[in-house]
Amino acid sequence: MNIHEYQAKQIFAKYNVPTPRGIIANTVDEAVENAKELGGSIWVVKAQIHAGGRGLGGGVKLAKSLDEVRTLADEILGMTLVTHQTGPEGKLVQKVYIEEGADIKDELYLSVVLDRAAEMPIIMASTEGGMDIETVAEKTPEKIIKVAVDPAFGFQGYHGRELVFGLGITDKAEQGKLIKFAKALYNVYMDNDAEMIEINPLIKTGSGDFLALDGKMGFDDSALGRHPDIEAMRDISEEDPDEREASQYGLSYIALDGEIGCMVNGAGLAMGTMDTINYMGGTPANFLDVGGTANAQTVAKGFEIILKNPKVKAIFVNIFGGIVRCDRIANGILEATKLVDVNVPVIVRLDGTNAPEAAVILDQAGIENVISATDLGDGAKKAVEAAAAQ
Repeated sequence: MNIHEYQAKQIFAKYNVPTPRGIIANTVDEAVENAKELGGSIWVVKAQIHAGGRGLGGGVKLAKSLDEVRTLADEILGMTLVTHQTGPEGKLVQKVYIEEGADIKDELYLSVVLDRAAEMPIIMASTEGGMDIETVAEKTPEKIIKVAVDPAFGFQGYHGRELVFGLGITDKAEQGKLIKFAKALYNVYMDNDAEMIEINPLIKTGSGDFLALDGKMGFDDSALGRHPDIEAMRDISEEDPDEREASQYGLSYIALDGEIGCMVNGAGLAMGTMDTINYMGGTPANFLDVGGTANAQTVAKGFEIILKNPKVKAIFVNIFGGIVRCDRIANGILEATKLVDVNVPVIVRLDGTNAPEAAVILDQAGIENVISATDLGDGAKKAVEAAAAQ
């Protein structure tokens, strides 16, 4: 689950992670009133969507008067903001964050993410604040400092020293401030079961203080039960409606750009299925993991969600029966074809528990657009051929 910048900064405040003052607004009038409340003579009007690159897309603008705050808020609210993370369809801006201006002397990058190879969180930092970290990693990887923190020991002084030395910070007072900042951010990450925290840019002010000028946070969905306050921050308008609907039925669904729908049990098998489809010359239309407790209703819902995509020309059902038996899935497929108008070829590969019984069920059903496959390669090939024939 992701949250907005202003929500991330609310969490930061609980841990004394310094940020500029700001107030969220849902209307133009609220934006102006918020600027008045903050005071000063410079404000930043910031679109609130679950995506990065807002500034390049025109979603972050500087206002030097209350009239400008009104004009910019009116421009940004209701706009469809397109960034490199939203895709060409963009996202509708429904909130703006009015933030006080800041004295920016330098811009850094700081994040805490999970390193799956190291099996522990890492703190990443760079002197190239304000830039896409992907671009920095590609063009100047030597400018990214990575410090792994073993949760068994937590953030220690030597972690902080490795960060500040790597960033080239020599002033003792500034070193202490950044180490304190990084330690607090690590605590935010660990205490809240976050998957990612990113501050880009982390600014150094003229007085040598460090402020989180931006803030992105993503959380482990499986841990939200421990954090009802964070779950309450969920903005369902920012989530894909099909993905949200799928989650309500225990399905993991992510839309893609291809023409072959995929229905698989297990994330690893799903990834392998999509890779095999690509290898055979096709492109997957989605990732869909039905999990280990699939039944006729969940399979039918899976078909329904996949077929909402008008690009889908064939569906590849690839199930390895372990916890869920293959004959149960076969019956689920047959029931699903009665509940949902499946108007594209469905290629079915079932292996594992009760696979022979499942093959008999499908063969005896005699449904014209259900095609049996013997293995993963055969199924992917038949799916690509069936899609090409449509």
